Formats: sequence, C-alpha cells, structure tokens
Amino acid sequence: MDTLSESSIHGHDVIEMITESGHPWTREDLVLAIGSRWGLDARFHTCSCEGMDAAALVEFLSARGKFIESEAGVVMDPTKVCQH
Repeated sequence: MDTLSESSIHGHDVIEMITESGHPWTREDLVLAIGSRWGLDARFHTCSCEGMDAAALVEFLSARGKFIESEAGVVMDPTKVCQH
C-alpha cells in the first residue's frame, strides 16, 4: 500500500484552492488557510518534491514561479500551472 498517497496531499489540491478563491493571499494567510483546510500536521507533495509542510509548499510554489505577486498578495499564475 502506498503511504504517500494516503498521508500526503498533492500540491495541485492547494493550487486549486488558491485559484478557486479568486483573491490574493498574503503568504502568512495562505499558510494559515492551508493548515485550516488540511490540518496543521498535513504534509504535501508535488511531482518533484515530498514531505513539505504548508510553509514549505508555499515557498516551493513561489520558487517555481507559480505565483503572480503584488502588494495585495499572491495569486496563481495560470500559465505556470501544470495540467497533469
């Protein structure tokens, strides 16, 4: 049995949450919202990384250029969201 699939949330789920919200997030509010939705102890994975907490996932997405940043906060860059 694959424990990763049972215990880890894919980053795509978080990307979907950010996109569906329709508003910019401060990084701090985004980390809190992720914790509220999936739990403070939740771990996340992407196609290339695993074992991240919410703050690490937000940093990972930022480092990969997935966000459009402004003074209001971050939103997803739709041109940078993989479709698999």
